[in-house]
Amino acid sequence: MKDIDAITTLHLRNEAQFFTFDLEKDGDLYAINIFKIKEIIKYNDTFIDIIANVPFVEGMIIVRDYNIPVVDMRKWFYYRGHNNVNLDKYEIQSDSKTIMICDFSGILVGIRIYSAQRILTKKWSEITRNDDDSNPSQKVIGHTKYFDGRIVQIVDIEKMAAEAFPWIEEQKHEALAAIKKIDLDKYVLIADDSKPVLKIMAKIMDKLGLKHKLFNNGQELLDFLYSNGPKGVGVIITDLEMPVTSGFEVIKQIKNNKDYKHLPIIVNSSMSGKSNEEMAKSLNADGFVSKSDPKEIESSIRNALNI
Repeated sequence: MKDIDAITTLHLRNEAQFFTFDLEKDGDLYAINIFKIKEIIKYNDTFIDIIANVPFVEGMIIVRDYNIPVVDMRKWFYYRGHNNVNLDKYEIQSDSKTIMICDFSGILVGIRIYSAQRILTKKWSEITRNDDDSNPSQKVIGHTKYFDGRIVQIVDIEKMAAEAFPWIEEQKHEALAAIKKIDLDKYVLIADDSKPVLKIMAKIMDKLGLKHKLFNNGQELLDFLYSNGPKGVGVIITDLEMPVTSGFEVIKQIKNNKDYKHLPIIVNSSMSGKSNEEMAKSLNADGFVSKSDPKEIESSIRNALNI
């Protein structure tokens, strides 16, 4: 309940917390949402070799009996989708290994950084989103300012995971074959600030035979909904952590509006686990799925529509 209260309190203030770090001495500052991190460790042993064709996957560590693959984030920033290149000259230069343990829909991944900095609390209005769709290799989704005025780049952590471990996405593509069309002549509205997530969600909707609209944040979804009305909308699917307007605000506005509160809302979050499902229920959401499992999404839509 402590995690639920912490996240909910931030959303009530339309804020988010970011863990900031650097990838080299006196280097640029980067950040990811703090709720994506399970813990930060110092690891002084050598990495266990694993078979990996991705040049920024360093190996594996064992933490409390968990086998956790590790990626070098600095190498990833120089990665351009070619697996037959050597990125060793870009590796993080440090005697000790600082590793963020992150949870991607139940899969633990270690992300090596140079050093940890401070936790940064920001209103979403203080975050500028990066909308450069012309650059497919873009690795940041936005930026904000540090305490001393320096720029902090917010990393597209889902993109990094998808490129490091393509089998995660391959599993989702295999799961697409198992889902069946849903008979619904209304739109599904989907809000998420991650382009890879929106891409897989569009594929899921196409396989389900559902009309859909995609939005980069909650405000875009709300603007569309209020401009067009609820009549043509069947289901709303939203992430929680988004710039401009969070998923929490989306749920609050819709569920508190007598003309829209009947619309089912499904939370689609990379922060999996029982506590996050409970958080979704506490927000009056009608369903919760781990990002972005095709079978869970199909099941949640059917349950929300009673079909």
